[in-house]
Order: sequence, then C-alpha cells, then structure tokens
Amino acid sequence: MLRATFFVALYGLFAPAFAQFSSQTGDQAVAKTVVTSERVRAELMAWAPDGVGPGKTVWVGLQLAHQPEWHTYWKNSGDSGLPTVLDWKLPAGVTAGEIAWPVPQKIRIGDLANYGYEGTVLLPVPLTIGSDFKPGILGDDLAVQLKAAWLVCRKECIPEEGAFALRIPLKSSTALNAAAFDAALKAQPAAVAAGVSKVEIAGKLLKLSVGGLPASAQGRQLTLFAETPEVIETAATPKQTWQGAVWTAELPISGQRSNSPAVMPLVLVSESDATRTAWRVEAAVQGNWPAVEVGGAVSPELAAALGRSASQNANMQANAPAQDHSWAGLALALLSALLGGMILNLMPCVFPVLAIKLLGFAQHADDRRGHRVDGLAYSAGVVLSFVALGALMLALRAGGEALGWGFQLQSPAVVAGLALLFTLLGLNLAGVFEFGQFVPSRLAALEARHPAVDALLSGVLAVAIASPCTAPFMGASLGLAVGLPAAQALLVFGAVGVGMALPYLAASMLPAVARLLPRPGIWMNTLRRFMAFPMFATVAWLVWVLGQQSGIDGAGAMLALLVAASSVVWAFSLAGRTRAVLATVLIAVSALLMLTIGPNITKMLEPANTQAAAGARWQAWEPGRVEQVLAQGQPVFVDFTAAWCVTCQYNKKTTLANPGLLAAMDAKKLAFLRADWTRRDPAITAALGQLGRNGVPVYVLYAPGKAPVVLSEVLTVDEVQAALQRL
Repeated sequence: MLRATFFVALYGLFAPAFAQFSSQTGDQAVAKTVVTSERVRAELMAWAPDGVGPGKTVWVGLQLAHQPEWHTYWKNSGDSGLPTVLDWKLPAGVTAGEIAWPVPQKIRIGDLANYGYEGTVLLPVPLTIGSDFKPGILGDDLAVQLKAAWLVCRKECIPEEGAFALRIPLKSSTALNAAAFDAALKAQPAAVAAGVSKVEIAGKLLKLSVGGLPASAQGRQLTLFAETPEVIETAATPKQTWQGAVWTAELPISGQRSNSPAVMPLVLVSESDATRTAWRVEAAVQGNWPAVEVGGAVSPELAAALGRSASQNANMQANAPAQDHSWAGLALALLSALLGGMILNLMPCVFPVLAIKLLGFAQHADDRRGHRVDGLAYSAGVVLSFVALGALMLALRAGGEALGWGFQLQSPAVVAGLALLFTLLGLNLAGVFEFGQFVPSRLAALEARHPAVDALLSGVLAVAIASPCTAPFMGASLGLAVGLPAAQALLVFGAVGVGMALPYLAASMLPAVARLLPRPGIWMNTLRRFMAFPMFATVAWLVWVLGQQSGIDGAGAMLALLVAASSVVWAFSLAGRTRAVLATVLIAVSALLMLTIGPNITKMLEPANTQAAAGARWQAWEPGRVEQVLAQGQPVFVDFTAAWCVTCQYNKKTTLANPGLLAAMDAKKLAFLRADWTRRDPAITAALGQLGRNGVPVYVLYAPGKAPVVLSEVLTVDEVQAALQRL
C-alpha cells in the first residue's frame, strides 16, 4: 500500500501544476507584440527618445483598442470588474515602475457604476535602466517580456490574457510610438499641493474639502474617482459646491467597505467642450470609520475586515495603497482556519481515509508508542501537504493562472487517477490482492521497518481527496489567505492542516482512547473487508464527477478502465501457470478494450463547457449576468458549486430542494443562477475572489442597492429564510 499510495497521491496533488507550467512555457514560446481577440486588440509598445543606457528612462506600455461597447478597467474598477494586470520579465538591472493610469470614464450599469476605458487606451510604464544593466550576448537590444491579463466587458465579461515580447534597440532612439506616449503622459492628472485638502467622516458620509485647484476649475462641476476601492458608493453623484476657491462635496460611504484608509487619493476631472482636465489630490482622513455591517452568517465584509479581498490583492498593481494586515486580523484568520480544518473531518470527503486510520488504530490497540508515532507522522503529512498545496496554488496564481482551492479536482486526469487509486485500495482491503505481491521483498521489509512513512503518506492522500471540501470557517480564511503576504498565507494553510490533523493527533496521544478499543483478533479481517466499501463509494462519487466534467461517454470509459485494471490486478494475485495464462489473456483483452474506447478516453481529458443550465428554475451564471438582473430591479440568488464538492451536493439535495424555501424564494421573485466550477473557469475564480472566497460552496444573495449577503457553507433553511426577510 505504501508505494501505490505514494506515487498516485503525488500525481493527484502535483499533476495539474506540471500542466499549468507547461501551459506557461507554451505562452512564452509564442509571445509577440500584438494579441487580438474579437473584443480587444492589445499591443506592447515602447518609447525611448534618448535611447537605452544607464540612468535613462524607457517607456513601455500596453495599448488596448476596444471594439465598440466593450471596456476594460482602471486601478479601482468600481462596483465590479478587475483592473488590468501587467507582469514584466526584464533583464537584470532594469526595473519596471508603476502604471501611469490614464484618467478613467464612469461606466454606468443600472444602479451600479464602474471605472474603466472604452475606445483606445495606453497604459504606460517607466523602465529604469540601472548602472548594473548589461546587454545580452548580442548586445544590441533590450529584451522586454510581458504577460498581461485583462477583463473585458460589455453586458457579459470575458477574461483575456496575452504574452508579449519586444526588443528595444540600445544604440538608437525609439520614437515610432511617440505620439501615443506623449498624449498619454500629457493626459495624466496634475498633482495638487499636499496639505490643502481633507476628508471628514460624518456618520455614513464623507465630506470632502479640496483646495489648491486652479482658477480655471472654479465654479465647474467635477467628476470624482477614488483610487482606493470599496470605500465610497461608486454610482453616487457627489453633492458638490464651491466655497470660494475650495471645492466641497459629500459622498456616501460604501456598504461593502473593505478599506479604512488614513489618506484618500482622489482624481477630480473637469469636462468642457470634449476636453478633460484632471487633478490628483491626496486628502487626509479625519474621524473614525464606521463599523462594517456584517450580513448573513459569513460575509465578504468579515473577510475584508481581516484584509483586502482575494481578487483585489491578486490583481492590484504595486501603486495601490498598501494594506495593514494586522496581527490581530491574522490571528483571527488562523483561528478560523484551525476551526475549519477540524470541521473538515466531518465532511464526507474525508471518510474513506479516516476509515483506513480507524483500521490502523484497531490493529495496534496495544501499541501506545506505535499510536504516538503514527499520529505524529499522519499529522505531519496533513500539515505539510496543505502548506505545499497552498504554496503551489499561490505560485501558479502569481504566474497569472486563475486557480482556486480544490483546483486539482478540476482536472479530469486527476479525478481518473484518484478513482483508480481508490479502486486498488478497495480491492486490497477486500482481500483480492496484497500490495506485497507486487513489490520486491526488500521494499516490503522497508515498509515494515518504517510504518511512520506509510502514516505520513496517508496524510498526503487525505489532503489530496479532502482539500476540495470547504468546511464552515474555511471559506473566508482561505479567500483571505491568497491575498496575504506569502509567509502569512502559508501560516493560514498550515493552520487548516493542523485543525484537520488535531483530532487524530489528540486521540493517538491519549492512552484512554487506546483502552477503549477492542483487542486485535480475527474480527479484524471482517472490519478490513467492510472498510473496502467506503473506498468503492468514493470511486462511485469520482466517476460521477468525471461524468459531470466529460459526459456519459467519459464516465463509461472510466468504468471500463477500472474493470480492466481490476481484472489484471486479480490475475497477478494468482499463482503458478494459472497466473501466467490469465494475466496474458486479460492484458490482451484490456489492450483491445483500450483501443476500442480510445476516442472516449481522449474526449474525457478534453476541456468541456460545464456552464449548462440546471433546469427551468436555475439558469447558468455568466460574467455580468448578476448586474443585468439587478439593473431590472430583481434580486438574485447565486449558487457557486462543483460536482466534486460533496457539501455542495448535500446542500443541493436538502436545503435548496426544500419546497417551503423555494416557495418563499419565488415569492420574493428571485432569479436563480448556478455557477458550475467543476472544471476550471477563470471567470468564476475571479467572481469568488471578489467575494473574498477561494473555494466552493458559496451562496450569495444579491438585492438592488444592497450589499451582497454571503451565506454559510453548510446551508440551512432558517438561514436563507432570515436573509430573505431582510430583502
């Protein structure tokens, strides 16, 4: 069991990473200066009027030319959306500065408003050439590589990305795009002297007082853009007046506020005769920010109280205001992660692995030292696996991949591998074969001498199969973790692992538990064979998940593979000539079967669209759909779910199928949207990030003009009824 568990568990954990890194490598291989889609033409441009050399500044930028009615977003995207992200790869001695964000437009969608760009916009970035810059082998060019990601929206929103590469000559000026850069830099907001502006908090209002504006602006109506997201009501129109040379305005504080800045950077715009003039103000905040109102059992505001939401942290540029991740907030996140990890042991995902551990407990009831070693090794495997899986996810997200918690089960290949693993474990427990029959005697002896290694690997397997579950308290803490600094984020992931391992570790350390167990005997053989059934139940669930990802043909192909593999394993467990004959025949039959179902296996591994409507009541979620429905004055209930999420399926069959609750929801005229995350979907990942979450299930109740209410992971009828009454 040791060797099979080790290799397949590692495959289940890390195979997606190899695929992601291969994808990234492929992107770099086809990098170019222009990337075009049906919605946007993106081009990497450069401007080096003084050439390239130490101490000089070279301008590069991504120009986005939008098709009519499409737009992308500013550094603060407003009520929805995500800012464009630029990830530079530059030679040693060259550093990229902040994006010189052009002044945005206010784009209204019903009662909401976004900040962004239509038409053509250039996002310029200065490159500083240091004294330690050394040209490459050829010595003639400055090589610039960029991986960019942007969200482009009309009524719907579509995440797009591109890999770009550009070579800037060292020995001559580069002025081909001078007009575009010159226009973009001249359109930058002019700085207003510091110390002449302030923001006063008055209840749920912000009272702005801005001095130092030029005489040409006085008496005009100004448009305000706050650089700090989720502070003001973006769609609100300021009540503004001029008191001599001082501009004053009142704005409502956002009901979804997740920031409490001490200084608010603002952009003020005056528009006259198609001419826009802008100024940038940094206003000191006076007074205490009002407490954040928490709606529902777990809300995005709770996660935001601990730090920035996941999507904002992952996507804001270096010029965004720094956030204060206090030790108190981190301690609260760690406590939530610890409790969530403990509750994770009650999730059905973990039952099969706990069945194996229960069997091990009973087999060594009299060995107190063995219990302690086993508990410590299992706990180490769980904690280290959570940290490794978290580090892998953070690394891939930093590389531009839109991944969330449980991403390994979004790969059909991983689901198929785990189904095969649990089939073999079930056959082993049922007594069909012994793993010792297939490994050299030296390796079997090594396993006998080091049972702790087997316990550690069972911890790895537990994480591989259990991590896609999101227990109560885990949602907000994991959503927060992806936005924290790496060291703090890994502490949160480690705390989940400690919580999951803690019950078993405590039991292994308490002699009273060992005394409660019956003494080993013949009855252990019956218990072992009984434990095969949780394994086969897990296989049934995994094949069902595969069917949701790849269709009935994919599930059928997987079942055929499992039958073939089981027959071959059984044949090799026989002895003598019977073993040789049957093994040869069954291998030949299995090979013929593989050739027959080969097309279905290929189809099983191909990407598929999982965003299918779930019946007359439920409609498929898509980017921008919630905003469209809210703009019509209708409340919305969104179910973020996945086939591999057992908690999701439990809620779907119980609370979300309750006739009384459905009648109450219909009475409120709710629109029902279901976001299926069974296979990787960057748009759903981004939407979860905006809610401060990083895994499923997530249930959100939206109402026009109100903050979204995020409900508990384990949903109850009473909780949803209470949320409906507040509409």
